[in-house]
Amino acid sequence: MNARVDNSVLGHLSNRHLDALEEETIFVLREVAATFERPALLFSGGKDSLVMLRCAEKAFGAGRLPYPLLMIDTGHNFPEVTEFRDRRAKELGAELIVRSVEDSMARGTVRLAHAGESRNAHQSVTLLEAIEEFRFDALIGGARRDEEKARAKERIFSHRDSFGQWQPKAQRPELWTLFNTRLAPGEHFRVFPISNWTELDVWQYIARESIDLPSIYYTHQREVVERRGLLVPVTELTPPREGESVVRRDVRFRTVGDITCTCPVESTAATAADIVLETLGAEVSERGATRMDDKTSDASMEKRKKDGYF
Repeated sequence: MNARVDNSVLGHLSNRHLDALEEETIFVLREVAATFERPALLFSGGKDSLVMLRCAEKAFGAGRLPYPLLMIDTGHNFPEVTEFRDRRAKELGAELIVRSVEDSMARGTVRLAHAGESRNAHQSVTLLEAIEEFRFDALIGGARRDEEKARAKERIFSHRDSFGQWQPKAQRPELWTLFNTRLAPGEHFRVFPISNWTELDVWQYIARESIDLPSIYYTHQREVVERRGLLVPVTELTPPREGESVVRRDVRFRTVGDITCTCPVESTAATAADIVLETLGAEVSERGATRMDDKTSDASMEKRKKDGYF
């Protein structure tokens, strides 16, 4: 039997796969709108939340999102991403709610161990404060199971207790896409419509749908230093340490987050199609390759999720 497969057949199979993922995501987004009274969609301006927004547009129609967008801002985000976030929300005619870790610091609910500490993990406090402020009963997030081992344990409808905590043993079965969405007072759900997508699926969908992204997802030149196997961007918040050599490299970001803990990878990929090819050969997950805060057990994803993280 000939092992060669026609490219048109491969393209057809790929589209069928993406169509199935898209249909599941649209189903979940509509289920949230139908089930909960005060949902919100977590929107960072990153690629995963932009994929969810495209599916939401298809689910409800352009300019007709039934829930607001919520951003928890550390104050240390890449300017290209926050500018894109604001522009995209305006284009969609969506309500954008931004709550800042800096406001939590001013209230005294967040206290840094030192001025240079990453604020990323402290977003949990600000998020829980926003949930209490707006009485959200469901927050839609862009987490995927392939990202990290703790996220691989997640249900699509992830129950959170009255303290906003994730308890792995208290999660509910999701057999035959039947979701138990009952809540006691003070509880809420985190909902992950693209749980079953992979990084490759996301980029194939971005390429197929021609989804606009912040420019730093594509190749650009940036000053970096090599540290613990990562390329750390040189910024005011992340200056080079003594003995480190600053080099200028062609890089892109696989994921975007707080400047203090997010690193680029070396790349000359200028289009989504280029990134699809790079992703096919990737041997390390995007968080494993780019996140400094995932390198230490004290800041493990599972611990942070139990504290109320996304």
